[in-house]
Amino acid sequence: MQFNLADVFETVVDAVPERIALSYEGRQVSYAELDGEANQVAHLLKANGIGAGDNVSLFLKNSVEHVTSLLGLIKIRAVPVNINYRYTNAELHYIFDNSDSAGIIVELPEHQASVAELLPTLPQVRSVFVIGEVTDELRDAVAALPDGRQVAIGAFSDAESLPKERDFEPRTGDELYLLYTGGTTGYPKGVMWRHDDFFRKPLSGGNPYGDDRKNLDEIASAVKDFPSMSFMLAAPLMHGAASYSLFTFFTLGGRLVIMREFNPEKMVTCIADEQVQLVLIVGDAMGMPLVEEMERRAGDVDLSSLFSITSGGAIWSQHVRDRMLAVKPGLLLRDNFGASESGNDGEIMMDDAGNLKVPPTDRMMVVDESLNPIEPGSGELGYIARIGNVPLGYYKDPEKSAKTFPTLPDGRRVSILGDMGTVEADGTIVFLGRGSQCINTGGEKVFAEEVEAVLHAHPAVADALVVPVPDPKYGQRVAAVAKIADGVPEPTEEELQDHVRASLAGYKVPRIIVFVDEVRRTPAGKADYRWAKQTAEAQGTTVSAS
Repeated sequence: MQFNLADVFETVVDAVPERIALSYEGRQVSYAELDGEANQVAHLLKANGIGAGDNVSLFLKNSVEHVTSLLGLIKIRAVPVNINYRYTNAELHYIFDNSDSAGIIVELPEHQASVAELLPTLPQVRSVFVIGEVTDELRDAVAALPDGRQVAIGAFSDAESLPKERDFEPRTGDELYLLYTGGTTGYPKGVMWRHDDFFRKPLSGGNPYGDDRKNLDEIASAVKDFPSMSFMLAAPLMHGAASYSLFTFFTLGGRLVIMREFNPEKMVTCIADEQVQLVLIVGDAMGMPLVEEMERRAGDVDLSSLFSITSGGAIWSQHVRDRMLAVKPGLLLRDNFGASESGNDGEIMMDDAGNLKVPPTDRMMVVDESLNPIEPGSGELGYIARIGNVPLGYYKDPEKSAKTFPTLPDGRRVSILGDMGTVEADGTIVFLGRGSQCINTGGEKVFAEEVEAVLHAHPAVADALVVPVPDPKYGQRVAAVAKIADGVPEPTEEELQDHVRASLAGYKVPRIIVFVDEVRRTPAGKADYRWAKQTAEAQGTTVSAS
């Protein structure tokens, strides 16, 4: 059968209606209550002109309403569009326009101000839905639209008077889920997932702990027997990994604990208060401040319920993991490997030298430029190809779609994102880094992620990004932007260079290391390489000794 995400959610609701689905700032929402509120939102959307196939942008921070908006949209076969709420107006305009959003759901006054400014240049927007008070600025902007253009403003609170019943048209599994990438190296791209493919790959077929679910009856039966685990999403819901986790744990009948925004102090308190068992973070950007707070409050806060921390989407260094284990021995730590364009690809390991490896798997392979498999043990460098259910492509970008989602000689479609690696004799894949972040220094290729992993392994480094800067002799040289951990003696540039040199070839050692108060990342923890390159280049042309 084909799976639709709304059908899957409603199946779980009917199986365990009284079980808690969502915890948010002390509020506990059962599956039945969440379903009823999502149905009301779906009716509100329909009443304001949103229907099947319409794309709607979610310009929201984490909240219960963010979740009911997401569910309400998929219930009526509309398409949610994730929006990074820290984008500038120019970046917001790009996604609103590129996604052909017919509606925008917004909350904060400053975000309403952005929508008000952009509306005149977004002729495809027909409806704006506001959580909370509608600002005068937004009302005035809608009233002043030229040529008699009409845009409906829907107050989210109006949903409270609408029916809680499900009276929606049948769904197929071919509906779209549109997930925009982080845009760390260029403009974000909208990844088009069919619901059925989304269920089978990012959601691991509804069962990350075993065989894929075959039908809705099997989901209903399994969820009744599955323990109601409590899972904390530290990442913003607009992040791909968070949306994957949200739907995965709904499919399992779990309890999702979400916070308005990442705050390590509140997070540790919430783990104790809500008896959280599993936590999702995004690499060291969240892991470092979290473990510092865990250390600060060790012995004063009850972390007995916590048994696992999972990371995805960014480097998670070994020394941060070791510190977590020192606070809570026995923690199960898992580093997931995946992407917006491929979903869940499995677990990635780090060896003692800082090399990132994926155990032998049927989800990935390494291919050459002709898309032929690389021979294990050959040492040949190739592109990592994700196998299985893959997206249809990028929204309105057939050229990049063809490049990223090619068809192998044997007829299988794969996802190739530019990640490069080698295959060891036993089938283990060694991840070297993204080709787009490859630095060419005098003909030698250096992968930024490989150097970043080694820098992150230094106990004094809280965060780091590696970028190229111009070099008159070699074309490019390796540079790094690093933040030093709080309460740790600041190392010298030479000390960090020696640390890298102990694990990597000399040409991979950063010749410039810029120390900063904060390494700039998106709210989801994704690297801002454009900022890092500008920061490193601003340091000047002084080259440290090699």
